[in-house]
Amino acid sequence: MNFFVKIMISTLAVLITSMLLPGVEIANNSFLTALIVAVVLAFLNSVVKPILVLLTIPISVVTLGLFLVVINAAIILLADKIVDGFHVKSFWWALLFSLILSLVSSIFENIKAKDDKNQEND
Repeated sequence: MNFFVKIMISTLAVLITSMLLPGVEIANNSFLTALIVAVVLAFLNSVVKPILVLLTIPISVVTLGLFLVVINAAIILLADKIVDGFHVKSFWWALLFSLILSLVSSIFENIKAKDDKNQEND
């Protein structure tokens, strides 16, 4: 159940972020395409990203962890290649998309956490 809620939060975050950024397009603002993007990003973040992080430890140490932002953008570009109907114009749009997506997801997750806490208190 928790995984489903996180995917739905990610789906909404993907939709909102794509509406905010002109360099990121979801065909017809389709909820289904945003859901597929969220699932693909979850898969890539759990399987591919740890491998990339491991392979780039030296450069991540030298850049004090800032290279991880580049890895996030690369994951977004990889999702662009995998999902039809999802298009990111450039690396810089992918970088901005990953930053704003993280921010929007955090906001939704905080709202969910507050709601969960309120339900526990009732």
